[in-house]
Amino acid sequence: MQIDWDVPIPLPDGLVLRADVFRPRAAGKYPVIISYGPYGKWLHFEDLYTDQWRRMAEQHPDVVAGSTNKYQNWEVVDPEKWVPDGYACVRVDSRGCGRSPGRIDLWSAQEARDFYECIEWAARQPWSNGKVGANGISYYAMNQWQVAMLQPPHLAAICIWEGAADYYRDLSHHGGILCTFGRAWFPSQVVRVQHGRGTRGYRSRMNGDWVSGPPTLSEEELGANRNDFYEDCWKNPLASDGYWRSRMPDWSKVKVPLFSAANWGGQGLHPRGNFEGFVRSESDQKWLEVHGIEHWTHFYTDYGVALEKKFFGHFLKGEDTGWAKQPKVLLQVRHPGERFVERPESEWPLARTQWTRLYLNPGEQSLVREPLTRDDHVRYAGLGEGLTFLTPPLERDTEITGPLAAKLYVSSETSDADLFLIVRLFTPNMSEVTFQGALDPHTPIAQGWLRASHRKLDPKLTQPYRPYHTHDEKQPLTPGQVYELDVEIWPTSIVAPAGYRLGLTVRGRDYEYPGGPSVGLGTLGAVFTGVGPLQHNDPRDRPPEVFGKSVTVHCGPSRPSHVLLPVIPAR
Repeated sequence: MQIDWDVPIPLPDGLVLRADVFRPRAAGKYPVIISYGPYGKWLHFEDLYTDQWRRMAEQHPDVVAGSTNKYQNWEVVDPEKWVPDGYACVRVDSRGCGRSPGRIDLWSAQEARDFYECIEWAARQPWSNGKVGANGISYYAMNQWQVAMLQPPHLAAICIWEGAADYYRDLSHHGGILCTFGRAWFPSQVVRVQHGRGTRGYRSRMNGDWVSGPPTLSEEELGANRNDFYEDCWKNPLASDGYWRSRMPDWSKVKVPLFSAANWGGQGLHPRGNFEGFVRSESDQKWLEVHGIEHWTHFYTDYGVALEKKFFGHFLKGEDTGWAKQPKVLLQVRHPGERFVERPESEWPLARTQWTRLYLNPGEQSLVREPLTRDDHVRYAGLGEGLTFLTPPLERDTEITGPLAAKLYVSSETSDADLFLIVRLFTPNMSEVTFQGALDPHTPIAQGWLRASHRKLDPKLTQPYRPYHTHDEKQPLTPGQVYELDVEIWPTSIVAPAGYRLGLTVRGRDYEYPGGPSVGLGTLGAVFTGVGPLQHNDPRDRPPEVFGKSVTVHCGPSRPSHVLLPVIPAR
């Protein structure tokens, strides 16, 4: 490979970003795979994400095979696996991060414009064929929705691998409840590689220079050069706030060919954006793939790389890769025991879905197919473990694949209530079945959240299977009055074996795996308890005097509280 380190990319406002270019040595013009983000392009994957790298290398030897792995970098492609196939790989440190100066303002409109300029810069280079594809995981996927909306002329295709899109609903406020993910993530993964950390930061094992240099600034200077993402989340509690509106993609302007790859186990972070982006974008050429296991793994496995190259070979090179026959939707259908069965589909949600209501029966704490014939209710502590409603043992194997929703009739002793809904699976002996999620090794089947004062729905975007809340005002409750609440539960896939039971837990705090805590990940917490770092426990957002009193769920003929499941019949 020819490697060009720290190539300058001048921006219209006079700032200069820095990029690394990995390209074939042979003269010629090559399609470009580009990524733009904050994680430090000179930082080796293993140096900060040690747990993730070592686990992936051990469990998936195909990831490290065929490469020296010297240039592996968190959540972007390994150039040693792309350059030999005739691609130029461009990695750009985003404004204020790594080798690029400036002020950090994550996912801002300015960052999207910067990304646009980088794409057009790459298209103009003498080694470029003028076709640019964006590729990467998480941050490097999320900002693709934003830049695609700006329609750079030379952006030919995007691969959004586990990428949220709506930073309010997908990331910072689940159902209106503040998520503390940013409190763990921003200092450990962004601030650590902020530009100006210099000699107090990491030294690159790729080239021996400083990852976040060349200057070494004081902590005060560094602090003055960044917006604190988590505090911004806290200060902007409504989706209608200008902060979030400026970051929301306009789906009507996303028209580039796209490949959206989601993870069933990404509850609380990415998959909602992958599904929404696939369904709502205006692109005439769009595909969806959904897999399991850890968040960072399949992007690097032979399975993932083959899909990415099949997609980009078609759109950036004009090769006959077989992509013309790629199913519009490719699902890795999930079974207990981390078993996945691949199945092509034509649309999302699946057209043959049997939308099935299961009604909450408080007397027996059960889920039943027939509506109740008399009114009933059940009460739980507002910040407590709540209640679990169970189906009888399933008579046959039952597949649930798609988005879910619940309609609950609820009253509170106070002016608000937070609902945490967990869809669960239990063996015949009532041992819970969980999965290796994107982050937590004991992730339940599906989760949904709603703050009752955020119950207002958008009538144009709401579907029976996917309530869409406006989050543009708070509507306090009158204590004791019953309210109809529609709760979005994120999409999932599970084939529940005969004899197993499905459960719906309604509780007042985050899910906790009953088998106890597990080892976390170095960058996001030492201990995980079922939801990884995606917790909702900031006392500023959930004062006990508002959220800690009793909550009552009402059921019966006049108040048919139920969960809606996407049951898929066998073909």
